[in-house]
Parts: sequence; structure tokens; C-alpha cells
Amino acid sequence: MSVWYLLRLCSTIKSANFNKQRFYCSKNILKLHERGMYENIFPNISTNEIVELLNKSPQCVYAGFDPTADSLHIGNLLILMNLLHWQRAGHQVIALVGGATGLIGDPSHRKSERIEIEKCLIEENVKSIMKNIETIFTNHENYFWKYKQESLRPLIIVNNLNWYTDVNVIEFVRNIGKYLRMGTMLGRASVQTRLNSDTGMSFTEFTYQVFQAYDWLQLMIKYNCCFQIGGSDQMGNIMSGYDLIAKSTRKQVYGITIPLITAEGGKKFGKSLMNAIWLSSMKSSSFQLYQYFIRTKDSDVKKLFKLFTFLSLDKINEIVDEHMKNPEQRIAQKILAQQVTLLVHGEEGLFAAKRASAVLYDQSIEILVKMNASELADVFEAATIVDVLSEPGLTVYNLAIKAKCFKSNDDAQRIITAGGFYINHKKITNLNEAIVPGIHILSNNISLLRVGKKTYYIVRWQ
Repeated sequence: MSVWYLLRLCSTIKSANFNKQRFYCSKNILKLHERGMYENIFPNISTNEIVELLNKSPQCVYAGFDPTADSLHIGNLLILMNLLHWQRAGHQVIALVGGATGLIGDPSHRKSERIEIEKCLIEENVKSIMKNIETIFTNHENYFWKYKQESLRPLIIVNNLNWYTDVNVIEFVRNIGKYLRMGTMLGRASVQTRLNSDTGMSFTEFTYQVFQAYDWLQLMIKYNCCFQIGGSDQMGNIMSGYDLIAKSTRKQVYGITIPLITAEGGKKFGKSLMNAIWLSSMKSSSFQLYQYFIRTKDSDVKKLFKLFTFLSLDKINEIVDEHMKNPEQRIAQKILAQQVTLLVHGEEGLFAAKRASAVLYDQSIEILVKMNASELADVFEAATIVDVLSEPGLTVYNLAIKAKCFKSNDDAQRIITAGGFYINHKKITNLNEAIVPGIHILSNNISLLRVGKKTYYIVRWQ
């Protein structure tokens, strides 16, 4: 079902109450198309049926996350945002982590088979991803859910390994496989792409859609889960789940896809790219996430506001209009970065990100002394951290040599005297100037050295 049809549907939507409860967000989650969150709906039926179902009573929706890394990334954040909108509307939300399917590997939009991951590593990844998801939902409730008199339905997190552990392979193939047609499965775009490639497709990868379909069937049985959401590359897997449930239970379910976030050049923004921004603070700092959104192009900022914040469309238009009066001040980007960082990393993470940004742009000594070497390394990317022994009589020249800031002694003398060397943002030209605590060595036993415009060295004094 096209977005155009959803737009036409918008005028037919009527408000309703869930079990006479008072909710403050639209129960009709299809209105999220106004924020650019939906691409297609399956099956291609009248959406009046879906709207009536959404307005009649709370529904259950799920999205799956395979533990192929020890953190989710910013591409997954859009799925989590979508689930949060469902929760805000009073629906039941399930996040499924693929402890089982992660061992198989989703072939969607891949040119070759995934590298097999050890079972023990998958188990650790499952725990880490569950923590990612729990943190974001907790931050949302703490910082973004204003209507405390109406409690949100608790998030349910499940591991699909739970229902595969004791499954008999013969019974599984006999009882589940009979509902899935080979012609249909072979016709999936993700399968055809791989079958026609040089590498081909293994039977292991081919069965992935069967297991994802079975996941939805289990959630349908246990939680009456009628909705699944996923990225646009998941439509084939979602359709397999629909086929299995329709044929085995005769119940109606619905799949909804959302757009994929892409990096420059149109590539899928994910962990397979070197530019991934992770949701775990252990892999990407709050400063890195904050700066990613600070660097948003003016042409993209309105789109990202709709996708990654809970601000109303009217408020977003107001912010963007104000921003365009003085775009060089990056008003919109700063608000966007604050909203996303608060959701992912909480108040403490946002504070750290803004403090680090101040070091980068304001060159404040007062902020420098409040940070440690690791935090400064996040700010000044590619900075070298060096340990230097503090000793009497040390000069600027001696420090530069010990920190290995220059390729040769001659380079050190020439560049320093020419004004190309800085300590704690202050230009130093005197080679024999003595290193003095409180001036060159900050109270946190750190010195920030800079050569030229962009090359930084972080000195930890021993």
C-alpha cells in the first residue's frame, strides 16, 4: 500500500477512546505517515479496517532486532522511535531480540553471506541490545512522557531462542513448512538478488524468512500480536509471516515498513559501514551522537526532526522557520541533537555531550579542566594520548619532543617559533618557556597540545 493512499486516508480518521481511558496521542498510528515514518502496509486491503481496529482497542505490535553486534545503531533508532509512538498511543509494544535468528543471519540487502558468529558472542550481544532498548524506553518515560497520570503500557522484550530450544526439527518442518510455498519464497527480492549473484545463497540463509515468520506466529499465539514493523528491506520476511499466520490460524495480521536511514551515497546506515553511530555509550559517546545531528544539513533537518523527535509538526515548522532566518547559528540542529541525545543517553549523557562541544568550539579552559583524557579524545578525533613524566626544568621544546608532536627536532624548532604550536588553546612561540603547573599543566593533570589547525595530542602527566 502506497504512502499516497495513506495520505488520502487521513481525512477519514475519527478519534476514539481505548476502554474509556484518556490518552494524549493519536490512537491511529497510521498518522505517522505525516512524519515520513511509513512506506508500505501489507496486505493491500482497505485501511479503514486497520483504522477501526486501532480505534477499537489497544493493539500489539512488535519489531525484531538480530544481535549481530553488541549494540544497536542509529539506523535501528527509527524502529525504536516507531515503537515508542505506538506505546504513547496506548498500544502494547514488543521488542524481539533474535538469539536464534542471529545464529542464521538475515540475507536481506546483502551481497554475501554473513560471517558466522559464535553462540557465546550472540548471547552477550543479546544482553547488550536488550540493555540498549530498555535504556531508551526508560529515558523516554523519564524525559518525554509528560502525562504522568496516564501510565504507559510496559515494554515487553523477548528472546526468540526461548521457543526454539526444544523444537524438534522434523515436527517443525512438517507443521510449519507445509504452510509456506517454495515459489513465493524464491520470488522474494532479497532471495532473487542473491540467487543471481556470484556467491549464491546458502540453505541456511534461505530459511531465515521461515524462522522470522515463526517468530510472528509465536507472538500472535502468546500476545495476540497483529502488527509487525520493520525496515523497508524486511517486507519479504514480513510477508512470509503473514502467509504463515493467515494459513495456520486464519487470523488477520498486518505488516508495516518504514524507510531506511541511509548514509552519504545512499548506502544503508548500519554497523557494516565504518560511519555507524552506535546507541551504546561504550561504542559511540554521547558527544559523537550529538555531533552527528549537529552536522545535519539544513535540507535534511526538518525530515530528521519528524523522524527522531516527539515534537509536534507545528512546533517543528516553527523551529525550522526560525532557524532559516539565521542558519549559521544552527538553532534547529542544536535542538535536534539535544532531543536525540537525551533520548539515547539521558540527562547525564546530554550534559557530557554539550560540555564536550563547548571544548571543541568555545576553547574554554574552565571546561578543559573538568574532562579526562578519554573524554577529550572523543572531542578531538584522532588525537594521540601520551603519558609524560613531570620533571623540573621541562621546556615547551622538551614537551613537544617527548609527546612526539613532530617528525624531527628541526621541525619542532621551526613550527613552534613560527606560531604553529598551542598548549591548552594558547599559542606558544618560545622554545625555552618553562612548563608551569596551573598554566601549561591543568589541575586535572592534562595538557592539550595542538600542531597546526587539526592535529591534537593529549598529555597525561605522570
